[in-house]
Amino acid sequence: MVKENNGRKYTADEIQVLTGLDPVRKRPGMYIGSTGSRGLHHLVYEVIDNSIDEALAGVCDSIEVIINKDNSITIKDNGSGIPVEIHPQTGKSTVETVLTILHAGGKFNNSAYKVSGGLHGVGVSVVNALSEWLIATVRRNGKKYRQKFEKGVPVTELEIVGDSNTTGTTIDFRPDRTVFDEVNFNFETLEYRIREMAFLNKGIKITLEDKRDNKRKKFHYEGGIRSFVKYINKNKTPIQKDIMYFESEKDDTIVELALQYTDGYSENVYTFANNINTQEGGTHLSGLRTALTRSINDYGRKHGYLKEKDENFQGDDVREGLSAVLSVKLKEPQFEGQTKTKLGNSETRGIVESLSYDFLTNYLEENPKDGKIILEKTINASRAREAARKAREISRKKSILDSTPLPGKLADCQSSDIDITEIFIVEGDSAGGSAKQGRDRNYQAILPLRGKIMNVEKARLDRILGYEEIRAMITAFGTGIGDEFDIKKLRYGKIIIMTDADVDGAHIRTLLLTFFYRYMRELLDNGHIYIAQPPLYKVSKGRAEHYVYSDDELDKILNEIGRTNYSIQRYKGLGEMNPEQLWETTMNPEGRILLQVTVEDGIAADEIFTTLMGDKVKPRREFIQTNAKLVRNLDI
Repeated sequence: MVKENNGRKYTADEIQVLTGLDPVRKRPGMYIGSTGSRGLHHLVYEVIDNSIDEALAGVCDSIEVIINKDNSITIKDNGSGIPVEIHPQTGKSTVETVLTILHAGGKFNNSAYKVSGGLHGVGVSVVNALSEWLIATVRRNGKKYRQKFEKGVPVTELEIVGDSNTTGTTIDFRPDRTVFDEVNFNFETLEYRIREMAFLNKGIKITLEDKRDNKRKKFHYEGGIRSFVKYINKNKTPIQKDIMYFESEKDDTIVELALQYTDGYSENVYTFANNINTQEGGTHLSGLRTALTRSINDYGRKHGYLKEKDENFQGDDVREGLSAVLSVKLKEPQFEGQTKTKLGNSETRGIVESLSYDFLTNYLEENPKDGKIILEKTINASRAREAARKAREISRKKSILDSTPLPGKLADCQSSDIDITEIFIVEGDSAGGSAKQGRDRNYQAILPLRGKIMNVEKARLDRILGYEEIRAMITAFGTGIGDEFDIKKLRYGKIIIMTDADVDGAHIRTLLLTFFYRYMRELLDNGHIYIAQPPLYKVSKGRAEHYVYSDDELDKILNEIGRTNYSIQRYKGLGEMNPEQLWETTMNPEGRILLQVTVEDGIAADEIFTTLMGDKVKPRREFIQTNAKLVRNLDI
């Protein structure tokens, strides 16, 4: 039957069928998330995952990752090597099958890999499809085999190119420049993920080398996730001498847990399933949280920390200052969503809860000194939570009585459509005045802050709620805070930090970002936080004016105008611009520059905030010395 559509015949000939790796090249974002920096680096992780699977199977203990001078990548392992024999279903070598057919791999056969990180089996074939070229070299059966591909298509047969007295696989590839927005690999981005993999697989040796500038790092942790927790707490102050740790197995599920309390107020719990960072948590995290709350409440009641009339401690109380890594390995993990960031196996919750509860209960009984430290920490957290609840109640009652739910300093916008509304957090009355006059009142709100907000890294929520500028932000955003936080009540789609381009402005940005990260993390995770980029200079020549946002851009402009008869104005404060200039350069969506703040790596973000805003001076000094070359603006 032919369907008529406005006179056009719609026939079977018009249906496009994509075969082989065509779907990957047609829609790369479906397979690697994006064609930006994240997707580019994901290619490396997919290949490393194959080598890690070999390690999990007990046949690999060394992986080398090399960024070559031409931005190609080499990944070499000492595993068993991809099989080279003809595959019975495809009639091609197994190497070619694995590299050219989606969902082809040993991961679907539990006899090949008991557990596997690359669940969908699309990894290395997707890398092949999105590479300008890829060369697979296999050392196996005393021989060295090689095959080359271009954009996923074989350009040579699998050939024997020599002898080998070792086994393993080497994958060389260069990402396709016609697919990716950029093809420059970032050493630090790869470093974070590789360090993570080395922690999660104790004993494995992974080296990362960058031949572009001769950097090389080696990652090898016999302590596994215990070393991971030690690393997380390196700039914190632990209140326990030892790291609590256990590894146990139940119903073919291996559960490994390491945890240690610090004197801080933030919870830093990271969970993994088959080496995949489950950033959204899942059933294993739920099981751990239940076990932790129940074991500490039981211990508290048994030893008199909680009286009969006292309410139980809540989850937030028992997790204050906790750093923990939970790693589970299971045969058939079920991940919610394409990105595999939330574990969905229902049976895993009970397994983790049971094993963790038994371990924690025994540990507290056998280590009464640690038990006392943890219970005292929990009691203080519980009291602070109650004080914060009362402070919120008083604030709510006062708002109702005064009939002024929004802070008086807020210049609100007229629209309530979160798809277009935005609020600028501005330092000082001068800049706030210019921003209020220059804005578009329909959808832009202005909230000026007086001075720097408090450093929330060193305070509990009850103290934070006593700070007027922070209360003003919470009220303006509408989400609430702590256990009352509800992102559905957010009043603005964009929260834009707009500070001066100087050292004080940078400090205020860091204070604000610390607050958002520690107490309103969902705003960051959902892409609501932005940083405005005001111009650094105004270059004038005759009647022509150029606003310049970087020193590199300044050099370019000066070269263009000939470096004669010009003047430069250096903007140190937003208040130096009149309302029209501020609108034109920094607030007008037509021409402004906004940086969206995202958290690619929670562990790295926690490390930076702890380093910059915590109590320890030495790591902060080292961080500044290491990153001094990246400073854009320095007031002397």
